[in-house]
Amino acid sequence: MADITIPSELLPADGRFGCGPSKVRGEQLDFLASLQPSVLGTSHRQAPVKNLVGSVREGLSELFRAPEGYEVLLANGGATTFWDSATHSLIAQRSQHLAFGEFGSKFAKAAGAAPFLEQPDVRSADPGSRSEPASIAGVDVYAFPQNETSTGVMAPVRRVSGDEGSLTVVDATSSAGGIDFDAGEVDVYYFSPQKNFASDGGLWFALVSPAAIERIERLTAGDRYIPETLNLAGAIENSRKNQTLNTPALATIAMMDEQVRWINGQGGLSWAAARTAESSGVLYDWAERSEVATPFVSNPDHRSQVVVTIDFDESIDAAAISQALRASGIVDTEPYRKLGRNQLRIATFTAIDPDDVRALTGCLDYVLERLG
Repeated sequence: MADITIPSELLPADGRFGCGPSKVRGEQLDFLASLQPSVLGTSHRQAPVKNLVGSVREGLSELFRAPEGYEVLLANGGATTFWDSATHSLIAQRSQHLAFGEFGSKFAKAAGAAPFLEQPDVRSADPGSRSEPASIAGVDVYAFPQNETSTGVMAPVRRVSGDEGSLTVVDATSSAGGIDFDAGEVDVYYFSPQKNFASDGGLWFALVSPAAIERIERLTAGDRYIPETLNLAGAIENSRKNQTLNTPALATIAMMDEQVRWINGQGGLSWAAARTAESSGVLYDWAERSEVATPFVSNPDHRSQVVVTIDFDESIDAAAISQALRASGIVDTEPYRKLGRNQLRIATFTAIDPDDVRALTGCLDYVLERLG
């Protein structure tokens, strides 16, 4: 590939567009530094750290407009840990899973491997589209992603009306803090904080309903073996004390606290959702106008507003585009590694400025003119 240097006047102010760990704002790092030495390196059982955890929990309750009785939980580990925790502590007998990408499929696999549960009802869809939930007798947990990070497909958050007492459980790892929703439509809204919350890994968070808390307490009080690290009753107990079972990733909490306060200060979830919709709209409009590109998700109603996937004509090597962008400081636009498509995957998370997304489209045009 010929060397392509994008002129500096075309470049975005910040070139981080990754869908894994996301852009971190400078203000978050400033806040983290301000915690040295009064908080960093001190006990997570004492007031300075517990107050920081409490600030995050209160901020998330405000951001999500939490209904009466809903609580914010957190615990060590990421979304993968939560899938195992939910398998042990939340599913009573049988679950239904929507699998329209890598991450919905992984939760279904975890539930299917549990010897104490019935085989789950798994509703799959081809990448780039989505499946829909359906009420089935005997299913007590309906689980699906709000946003499938691997493919750029978004689903509405709506309660599934199944058997009395069934729970709706939503994976919001790449959507929380960037896509609006009605918290009353869900019983468990869980996520890792490294996407719209612009933080690091090492923890999971969840907004949970009183019905979910009752289910957890009932199951964990029975005779089912549950490892301590996967016991959601422990997460409830510790979260109410503003702590975690083991030492938490304190930098993760600090950066998240600053991000949550920033979003709430700007106008909350409606503001964040409008911002991500603007950014993603810029990219979808660009792809629709392009002669060599097209949105991977063909149905506009299914397109994510925080993860944009764009396919390219066979005459264009998308990997060469990513390489040229990276050489000029625009990073992490490669597609999801297991999808195997000739495409770019671009995050439009809340921290990403819509003007930087507009600049990115100009850089794409510049590179394509020199690759053609």
